[in-house]
Amino acid sequence: MTTPDHLIDLRSDTVTRPTPGMLAAMMAARVGDDVFGEDPTVRTLEERTAALFGKEAAVFVPSGTMANQIAVRLHCQPQDEALLEATSHIYLWEAGGPAALSGVTCRPIPAPGGQLRVSHLADAIRPNDYHYVRTRLLCLENTHNRGGGTIYPLGEVAQLAAWAREHGLAVHMDGARIWNAMAATGIPAAHWGQYCDTLAVCFSKGLGAPVGSMILGSREQMVQARRYRKLFGGGMRQAGYLAAACLYALDHHIDRLIEDHAHAQQLAQAIADVRGLKLTPPEVQSNLIWFEAEPPWTSAQQVAELLRQRGVLVAVLGPRLLRAVTHLDASAEDCRYAAEVFRSLRPA
Repeated sequence: MTTPDHLIDLRSDTVTRPTPGMLAAMMAARVGDDVFGEDPTVRTLEERTAALFGKEAAVFVPSGTMANQIAVRLHCQPQDEALLEATSHIYLWEAGGPAALSGVTCRPIPAPGGQLRVSHLADAIRPNDYHYVRTRLLCLENTHNRGGGTIYPLGEVAQLAAWAREHGLAVHMDGARIWNAMAATGIPAAHWGQYCDTLAVCFSKGLGAPVGSMILGSREQMVQARRYRKLFGGGMRQAGYLAAACLYALDHHIDRLIEDHAHAQQLAQAIADVRGLKLTPPEVQSNLIWFEAEPPWTSAQQVAELLRQRGVLVAVLGPRLLRAVTHLDASAEDCRYAAEVFRSLRPA
């Protein structure tokens, strides 16, 4: 097993660097002041992404977190409540944004694989009583990061959307990795978008752009979204250089996601073969592999350090919890090597 001359960074799919083609597209971009609405490349990206998902309009923002927080602000007022899965990104990894930025309460509901079902929501609507917050929003995440990159079945999304509308709730989808769901299932973007009032998508994860996300919805919502983008500090000037990278990613990096999924299967099998390492969940559906270090391993950090010594980086996300993520910059050769390193692991 020949050690590569570079670190194989599997901590996240956000660690990618622009490809030569992407850099060339960025350098050739036509730009203007996007806060004034004068950047032609940003406008092209917004129009194209909105059309792709069957929405009227979209707003380009720096991050998926900002896109999600704008959505919460659009659908809710202070003293309102959002329903979401207990390990969702909006609840777990956005620094308490709904409460801090919008005065909105989150109601976390545990569900296997991070995927809510209508049966989980039977008693979720608060009574119409001024002692309670008002239930206003249902948030879904597809693919679900902490759920293990799990993909919502489209039929389940349809049922959840129907339930939400029956109860007067809006539906927002955190689709940071919706591209992975599209690649894995073959279901087009518009089929996912039809069930959501708003949708957030990221270009800086599986698609390999350096920066950029989008919030999508109705034309009226996106006018208001621009006000909230300004409020949250997300106005960008000559953002077309970034938008050009995202346009390039749409053209070149969606279909290749199935390669990342195949590499993830290879790594997952190697991890499952190591005594004391447990896949959680046991089935890998996209490019995320979550696993736990059980005895005789003393900690997740022990596993991560042994991997690092052999040139492989993974994320430590709990005392015994780790994550590996395949992506554009992790080649087939890199992933074969990483799988061999995993299989060679032995606790000290």
